[in-house]
Amino acid sequence: MYRTGVVGLSWRNRRVDELAQFTIAGEDRAERLPRLAQEIGVRELVYIATCNRVEVAFVLDGATPIAASRGKIFAALTGRQPKAGEAEHTLRLWQGEGAAEHVFLTTTGLDSARVGESEVAGQVREAVELSRSLGLVGPRLEQVFDEALKVAKRIKSITEGKIGKVSLSEIALRHVKAHLDRTGGAAAVIGISRMTEQCARSLAEGGRQVVVVNRTFARAQALAAELGPRAVARSLDEFRRAPDRVEAIIVATGAREPVLNRADLERLAARSESDRSPLVVDLGVPANVGPEDALAADVPRIGMDDVSEEAALDRSHMLMEFADARAVVDAAVTEMRRHAAERLVGPMIAQMRQRYRHTALEGVERLFAKELSGIGEAERESIRRWAETLARRLAHVPSVGLRDLVFEVGPSAVATFFHSAEPELARAVREAADVAGVGAPETADNEA
Repeated sequence: MYRTGVVGLSWRNRRVDELAQFTIAGEDRAERLPRLAQEIGVRELVYIATCNRVEVAFVLDGATPIAASRGKIFAALTGRQPKAGEAEHTLRLWQGEGAAEHVFLTTTGLDSARVGESEVAGQVREAVELSRSLGLVGPRLEQVFDEALKVAKRIKSITEGKIGKVSLSEIALRHVKAHLDRTGGAAAVIGISRMTEQCARSLAEGGRQVVVVNRTFARAQALAAELGPRAVARSLDEFRRAPDRVEAIIVATGAREPVLNRADLERLAARSESDRSPLVVDLGVPANVGPEDALAADVPRIGMDDVSEEAALDRSHMLMEFADARAVVDAAVTEMRRHAAERLVGPMIAQMRQRYRHTALEGVERLFAKELSGIGEAERESIRRWAETLARRLAHVPSVGLRDLVFEVGPSAVATFFHSAEPELARAVREAADVAGVGAPETADNEA
């Protein structure tokens, strides 16, 4: 936990077009992520890209400051070296307990533009599963994300119980349904994702005709069959060439380039039965419909920036509603910190106790060789047991103190504690920490 970091950007501080330059296309991630981990210099890495954030969670080994990873991640994702101060200005950084807390808040939807967004947990799970399949998830990230997903399950009942199922797709649906109430007609969903599936189901259940469009036609067929007789399937090429008559479009694909251009939009507008241009709700990152093309075609477009801003309007009120959910996150983070502290100091305490015992028995044996050379074996054994008992009691106070110290202050305090220790004891403690896989305690400058 103490060497865990998260670097990234989100709707809070960047617009969608800025997010796009840090986004790895879905089809490229299996190939890119191992190289990304190598470029950053980490063994554990999870890349999270949702409609309103791009973040990299990782674990650093050794004494490399976590803050140094910000520039490496910027360069690896954008393909260029950042200018002076650009990485620090563009990317936010969380480390140690703060990183774990941020993962919890992200996974539970409490850090989303739409507070309590229900889809993000599934997106995080998919990101973890991909990294796991690539051998990029080790014990430390496994623990953080496993706990985050467990907490997300607990919090889901709180968020749904107060305001119902929440997501950015609900905002998209609200705009589409309001538009269709005025125009009538069918709607199209382009791209198969959690958001578009939810939108398609809601529209079909509401009695709307739905055109399911996807680059891979078989996937469009599968969803259309599931939706029932009011849905039809089209390949993306077919829909672009000869579009169905639709009055609204929800598009969310992982394509690197726009999937509908100006000519496509003009064809769609020309076929509108209501004589109004169809509404386009673009949930793609990067944008699936260029704002300039929509403007030139006189087609109204609502982009992810608009959706995120709308969702953010009621954040303060909703966060108050979710005070119980935030308390669950805080308790989970505290418990994780306690376990991490125990794993960090546990092997050190064991080594320290062993060293106390060794020192006590070593002193007793010297006494047996000199001042107490004349006593019998029974007396010697009694003295050894007394020395071992005394060593345990003497080690108890610093053991309790170390546990409290690392929990309340952090690894830097443990480093200070052992800094002036006997060199052999300090070396044994570092080796015990390495064997346990928690790494040696660090100085305050490198604490993560």
